[in-house]
Amino acid sequence: MPPYATRRAEEPAMPIDPDYPAPAARPRPRKPPVWPVVVAVAASFLAGAVLLWWLAPQFGRSRHTGLDPNAVERTPDPKSPFDADEQQAINVFKAARDCVVNVDTMVRVRRLDMRVQEQQTGTGSGFFWDDDGRIVTNFHVVREAAANQGAVGLRVVLADRTAWDARIVGVAPDYDLAVIVIGDPAFPKSKVKKIKVGTSKDLEVGQKAFAIGNPFALSLTMTEGIVSALDRQIESLTDRPITGAIQHSAQINPGNSGGPLLDKDARLIGVNSQIATPSGGNVGIGFAIPVDTVNSVVTELIQRGRLLEPDAGVKLVDQRRLRRAGFPYGVMIREVDPDGPAAKAGLRGLGRDPDTGDVTPGDLIVAVDGQDVTSNADFARLIRDHKVGDKVKLTVERDDKRFDVELTLRGV
Repeated sequence: MPPYATRRAEEPAMPIDPDYPAPAARPRPRKPPVWPVVVAVAASFLAGAVLLWWLAPQFGRSRHTGLDPNAVERTPDPKSPFDADEQQAINVFKAARDCVVNVDTMVRVRRLDMRVQEQQTGTGSGFFWDDDGRIVTNFHVVREAAANQGAVGLRVVLADRTAWDARIVGVAPDYDLAVIVIGDPAFPKSKVKKIKVGTSKDLEVGQKAFAIGNPFALSLTMTEGIVSALDRQIESLTDRPITGAIQHSAQINPGNSGGPLLDKDARLIGVNSQIATPSGGNVGIGFAIPVDTVNSVVTELIQRGRLLEPDAGVKLVDQRRLRRAGFPYGVMIREVDPDGPAAKAGLRGLGRDPDTGDVTPGDLIVAVDGQDVTSNADFARLIRDHKVGDKVKLTVERDDKRFDVELTLRGV
C-alpha cells in the first residue's frame, strides 16, 4: 500500500450525514469589460477639447492678448489755458534759451591706431554777454584750459546744437568768473543773442528765481525756485571770499556752473557757481555770484584781460630785518611810490639823516581798517580783500606818535 494510504488510514474518517448536503463549489469572479471605461474617458477628452475650442476665442479677445482689430485712436481731451505762473516760466525760458550755451573742455589724445581724437574732459554752462559774442562762465569751468593752453581746448555748443571752438579772453579766479569768445572766423554773429542784465542791489528774499543750464550735460534745463537769502559769503578757488552771494532754491547740479540765474523778466541777477550738499546732489541750496559783481568784473576782463589788483603804493621792509632792528609789531614802509596813494596821503618810507647819514625809520603801519597788522603777509591780505577804488584807513606810528590816514587804493 502506498505511504499516503497509510497516513489516510490513520486519520479518523468523517461521518457521512445524508441530510447535510455537500457545499457547492464557489463560482470564479468575472472581470468587468474594459471597453466602456475607454469609451467614457475618450468621450470626456473629446468633450473637453470641444469646450476649449469653443471658449478659446472668447478668452483670446478679452483676457489673453488684448488685441482688438477694430481699435481706434482716442480723442484728446481739451487743454485748459496756462495759469499765470506757468505762462511766466514759459516766457522766461523762451526769452533766455538762445542766450545760454554749453562750455566744454576738450583734450586731444592719440589712439592705438595713431589717429588723434578729441575727448571731453569737463562741461559747464555760460551765456552770451554782448553783441560781439563774448561768453561769461565760471573760472572753474575753464580752469583746465587756462592752465594748459594748447593742450586743452574749449568748445561752445549753442542752443541750436552747433559747436564752435572758443578761446579765453580773461579770467578772474578770485571771483570764479571768466570770459571766453568763439574764435572761429566763420561763426555768424547772427547766432549771438546777448542776455538781458538786471541788478542785484534790489533783490528781495522770496522773489522768484529761474536757473537755465546744462546739468549732467542735459542741455537747456530750466528749474524754478526763490531767492532764499542774500549777502551770503562763498569761497573762490583762491580761498578769497566772494561776498554778496545769492542763495536760492532753484535746483542746480554739476554742469549748471556758469549758467545764468534770472528773475521773472528773464534778466540776469546772478551766475550760478556752487551748491551746498552733504551727498554731492542738489538739496535745494545753490549760490550765485551777484550780477553787480559780475558786471564790474566782466567789464574789466574785457578791457584788460585781467583784473587790476588793489595797491596802496608802498614797498615794505623785510619782516625779519624789521624784527631784528627792534620793532616787535607792525610793518614798516621801505619805499613810497611818488605817484601812489600812500604818497598822496603823506606817508613816508626809509630815509637818511642829513647830518649823520644814518638810516631813519619809515612809517610803521600797525592796523588796516582797525585790524592789527602783524606781518607783511597780513598787510597784503588786508589790502587784497578790498577793490580798486576802495578807501582804507591805515593806523600809523611815526616818531612815537600814532595817527590814522585814509587813502584810496589804485589798481596795478
